[in-house]
Amino acid sequence: MINKVNNFEQNTLYKNLKKSVKPLDKFIQSQENLSHTRFIQDTVTNWVPKALFARSVADFGDMSFLEFLESGIFYFAPPLIGEHLLRKKLLPAVIPDKTIKNPALTDSLSSILKNKELQKGGLDKRIIAAKTALVVGCLCVPVAEYMLSFAKNLFTLKVFKKSNFDNIANLDKTNKEDAEQQKKVEQNAKKNLKKGALLSLGGLWASVLIARYGHKSDTAQKLFKTILEPADLVTKLFPKIKNSKFDKFLHEYTKLDFDSKDGKLALSKGQLALTAISGLFGYSAAAKDRGTLDFLEVWTRVPLVVFYTIFGSSLFDYGFKKYLIKNNKYPDLLQKTSAGDIHIPSRKELPEIAQRIAKNKNLNAQDVMNKLVKQKAIITGIPYAFSLLFMGFTLAGITRLWTQYRYNQQVKKKRNETPQSFIKPSFTAFYNNKNGIN
Repeated sequence: MINKVNNFEQNTLYKNLKKSVKPLDKFIQSQENLSHTRFIQDTVTNWVPKALFARSVADFGDMSFLEFLESGIFYFAPPLIGEHLLRKKLLPAVIPDKTIKNPALTDSLSSILKNKELQKGGLDKRIIAAKTALVVGCLCVPVAEYMLSFAKNLFTLKVFKKSNFDNIANLDKTNKEDAEQQKKVEQNAKKNLKKGALLSLGGLWASVLIARYGHKSDTAQKLFKTILEPADLVTKLFPKIKNSKFDKFLHEYTKLDFDSKDGKLALSKGQLALTAISGLFGYSAAAKDRGTLDFLEVWTRVPLVVFYTIFGSSLFDYGFKKYLIKNNKYPDLLQKTSAGDIHIPSRKELPEIAQRIAKNKNLNAQDVMNKLVKQKAIITGIPYAFSLLFMGFTLAGITRLWTQYRYNQQVKKKRNETPQSFIKPSFTAFYNNKNGIN
């Protein structure tokens, strides 16, 4: 009964937040889910600034098609395909319920290997095979990200009848299109999309085979462990880095296994990194078909965007939190752990903290709750705003100015090369005509 009362009181604290504080609470909620957080951040920091800097209707449509589909692929496709298609639909047909429905399926590889109960009857091997099947089945996600740029080229060609980047970006005011280039863009886009579809289907078939037979081979099991946690192999090769900050970084950003959220499969940072890097090379390959300036613009902007997508605002975020701790700001929320990390309570923990502070200091719990929500919003929001301003508006503006500069330089170079080719012969013809010389 006591827990029920406490839960009721905690819910009441959220319901009775001031009207001015409730939007801050909504923002905090959005930040505590990697998929939703990154989808919102990526869309805001990439789409909104580029929409404002759009150089033509075709440029706006071209960019919008890519950004929204890309964000969906990045942040929602892995858990949707892994959780709903593979875990609930496809794999149950080939493996026992005790494997696919086992809670350990969402545990980390290290936890499974330490679980002696799972070792009975080789259940641990079945679960490791099933986990690998989920990862391999989601190969279609980075493949789709690579192919998306070719789909964008095809979309822009069919809808706006343009394949030349100079025309799409409204650099060339004549808007003349080359039929041969359009044909090349269409053919290359369709060819790559077909390859992507076949590769994705291959991943799904491999997923089924791994789930069905992967537990029978010790060699396969070793390979599966490397697929799920590539950093473990690096640690074995270089044992000195074990338990270091670099080791922790590797495990966090090379892990291809899913994270777990409330027993469900969730996007991991390693999966995000693989998809982002795949997208970079897809951007580059598709840009070549549309002209040199598109290719150069991709390599000016996208590597920085990929870096931001993978690491988010973590660098500035960590530095900002260190500054707050050093200056003793928000001590009720910011705490440094023995490992040197900075811990911030989740949204769910705020009511309990508010009640404890109110009891210890004889304050009103609702007032304390309002204050904590404001503080957490500041801690989260300032790094977010920094990323928006720098990675969004600044990068979008500079990229477009730089592309315009490159185009102007190309035009200038062509003009400087023309006197020898047509100005001199034209003058000679004028002189001969005037003097009656045939």
